Amino acid sequence: MQSALSAQEAGPSTIDETGGDATGAGTGAPLAGDIELCANEPLDRFVTGFVTVVPVLALGIVVWQAWADFLHWHDFVVFALMYVVTGLGITVGFHRHFTHRAFATSTPVRATLAVMGTMAIEGPITAWVADHRKHHAFSDQLGDPHSPHVDHGRGWRGALRGLAHAHVGWLFEHTQRANKRRYAPDLIADPTISFIDRTTLWWIGLGLALPFGLGFALGGTIATALTGLLWGGAVRIVLLHHVTYSINSLCHFFGRRRFVTGDHSRNLAWLAPLSFGEAWHNNHHAFPTSAAHGMRRFERALDPSAIVIATLQRLGLVWDVVTTSSERQAAKLAPPLTRASATLSSACRR
Repeated sequence: MQSALSAQEAGPSTIDETGGDATGAGTGAPLAGDIELCANEPLDRFVTGFVTVVPVLALGIVVWQAWADFLHWHDFVVFALMYVVTGLGITVGFHRHFTHRAFATSTPVRATLAVMGTMAIEGPITAWVADHRKHHAFSDQLGDPHSPHVDHGRGWRGALRGLAHAHVGWLFEHTQRANKRRYAPDLIADPTISFIDRTTLWWIGLGLALPFGLGFALGGTIATALTGLLWGGAVRIVLLHHVTYSINSLCHFFGRRRFVTGDHSRNLAWLAPLSFGEAWHNNHHAFPTSAAHGMRRFERALDPSAIVIATLQRLGLVWDVVTTSSERQAAKLAPPLTRASATLSSACRR
């Protein structure tokens, strides 16, 4: 069964708990209860730095491998399989289902999506969802955990500082991280999701064991298992992380604004395939709970996450899929002259 509810009508149940619409309506200045303090900030920064830097260092091994010997077909197979599985875990699972409730599904499918997303090593599911709901509640305003437009200064230097913060810098800061009890009480109350959240390290380990096992199964040696881990682990982590980070940074700075929103969200077509459709970001901010981020025909063709959701719906595995009517889209269209304007130029004039 499909639902044509608008974002305002079909938002997460956190509206009452957050004091504002966590699907995108502004809520004013953040309150103390919106922010969750880190119990061990130095350790958190170390772990974040380790997860961010070590896969990049592993690229040096990749370069050496590519120089010393041609890559084998199974390296690309392992990389592609792990990228798709973990990427869809983030986009279909963490984002469209758990954060915005774009569709309903069974407990086994929810658990599978949660595990797939956790293997991406972008953080425990509850923290990921809470931060993203807070981002929508305060998008590009004070309180947004990763806006490139708040308190970063003027001109080119301010723009670059803002992009750096939105891309990766915010991961090392905890001044605007979301209070999970306020922004994700539904996930905390879900025993299956709470278990997966508590056992995050297990699923991270699974996300590294799988490419090792696939490499061995396809190549038959420990050497191919290790290169499988390299490509399906380290390289996949680097690419997927920076594609996700680019949604926070580039898609709030460059691209086209098809719809009127209260923020700087943009559509960035070239990033759409790699991000499984997440780069139709202005569309998403205009209609946060829509299962499809691509609204026009060519956008839908570059929205693999929506294609996966539609396929699951046809198989009867998901239902109550939220759609956005053409009439609602027409009501939010931006004036033609503003659709292609670049945020960077406006930021540098401030």
